[in-house]
Amino acid sequence: MQDNLQEKSFHVKMDEFLPLRDVVFNTLRQAILTGELKPGERLMEIHLAEKLGVSRTPVREAIHKLELEGLVTMSPRRGAAVAQITEKSMSDVLEVRRAMDALCAELACERISDEELEQLKKACEEFEKATQTKDVKLIAQADVNLHDIILQATGNQRLVQLVNNLSEQMYRYRFEYIKDFSQHENLVEEHRMIYEGLLERDKERASKAAKLHIDNQKKTIIRQIRMDAEKRRF
Repeated sequence: MQDNLQEKSFHVKMDEFLPLRDVVFNTLRQAILTGELKPGERLMEIHLAEKLGVSRTPVREAIHKLELEGLVTMSPRRGAAVAQITEKSMSDVLEVRRAMDALCAELACERISDEELEQLKKACEEFEKATQTKDVKLIAQADVNLHDIILQATGNQRLVQLVNNLSEQMYRYRFEYIKDFSQHENLVEEHRMIYEGLLERDKERASKAAKLHIDNQKKTIIRQIRMDAEKRRF
């Protein structure tokens, strides 16, 4: 795993307003959420420091913060490693997100404007185009953009805040789902179903489509988790 880490190339976005430890934290956090640092991968302070061009101190502090967020685990023999994606952690996040997405769809049915509906239609088209590139980061961002339109259309700022608080954890699972290219046609169809429910101002249809969207994610990610667990056994 050490060799793999040495081959990785992290892009550090310096910010004059942030302490170096926070810059390192944000860089490593993004690498974990996007799958650049994979579940189970060891985080070697000395090699990360060399790659990031910093001392070991901000790396150590960043790893500690990532552990508090549940993105990194520490063990006496292995040291720091990227936390595995477990069925329990994934189910907990998606269970909450399912309820929130259903509520977003219902509220958006009442409040979405014609302009926002047009934006959503274009976002669906952009997502479909993104799936053809096979660029996972591009596809994930297109997915985020699409769901953000629905979220903002609710006009409920407290709900926006709650969903955004969960979005970082959700991003990791979204990546796992999107990496399965065989599911892209289903994703496009699910987005279409949500859009049509909103277009018709049909709360039941839109809510049902939003729940199905999350349920299918859950099934796919559970399958991937179990396949990965099986591989680790051999």
